[in-house]
Amino acid sequence: MDTTGSLFMPPQNSTMAAEIDFLWDFIYWASAVFFIVLGAAIVYFVFRYRRRRQGELTTGLAHNMPLEITWTLIPTILIFFVFVWGFKSYLKLHIAPGDAMEIKVTGQKWFWSFQYAEGASTVNELVVPVDKPVKLLMSSVDVIHSFFVPNFRVKMDVLPNRYTQLWFEATAVGEYDLMCTEYCGTGHSEMIGKVRVLGEREYAEWLESAGGMGEGMTPAEYGAQLYKNKACNTCHSIDGSKLVGPSFLNLYNTQQMLTNGPPTMADENYLRESILNPQAKLVAGYDPVMPSYQGVLKDQQIDALIAYIKSLKE
Repeated sequence: MDTTGSLFMPPQNSTMAAEIDFLWDFIYWASAVFFIVLGAAIVYFVFRYRRRRQGELTTGLAHNMPLEITWTLIPTILIFFVFVWGFKSYLKLHIAPGDAMEIKVTGQKWFWSFQYAEGASTVNELVVPVDKPVKLLMSSVDVIHSFFVPNFRVKMDVLPNRYTQLWFEATAVGEYDLMCTEYCGTGHSEMIGKVRVLGEREYAEWLESAGGMGEGMTPAEYGAQLYKNKACNTCHSIDGSKLVGPSFLNLYNTQQMLTNGPPTMADENYLRESILNPQAKLVAGYDPVMPSYQGVLKDQQIDALIAYIKSLKE
């Protein structure tokens, strides 16, 4: 059982987590000690200098230079100490090692997509090797998001029209929560994912298989896999229930009522256009919130998703 967590923090699973927690604990306990000391002093002075008789005046209080120097110097030294400590940790957090592997991260309503240099791509699942520094180059295609992995103690805003970056080195194999911590719209609470940390050999195997395009699967089976991996399931159900977008069940070859045009048939062309340019034909009763998957999905993946949608009949 991992005992590196605390009341406030989850277990430490990156090389920087222990240092950040140590600084956090120092500030927390220093604040607690000063709170107790000052609270006790206030209670003592209230009791010591209380008015005992009607009309009694307190004695005149003289200036106390040693006391004033003491309560000025001690906080100043502590603040300077914490500043230097925190600044050194800040630099470590923001300067990635030269041998860090780079992964491109894109945030958009309401999912994360990851592009690897080897050609693989994932949605809502960042896969990295253990004991290897990883640098994330991040941007947003719509609004401000914030990339946060509590177990790694890393967090950074993800901005439109600008790159931000962070790095980490995972120290243990496992799965860790990934979330957006900047309110980005009605689906903000669903913008969650996982960081999956693998051993070196397992990561190499995953990287090799991730570049494949559903080998050994029928298009519909591959589409079913993409439906989950590409986060389609966060907005589209397959059981007829209404979510953010229309259900995929019985969608193919049915008439769709639109808010910005005449009714249209949900054929292959409509499905493809809705994936790549979702604002072109807006289904009545749904908000125009779906992001474009242009550049996120390859043609073979789009074809597989369409095949999967076509298979959802009852």
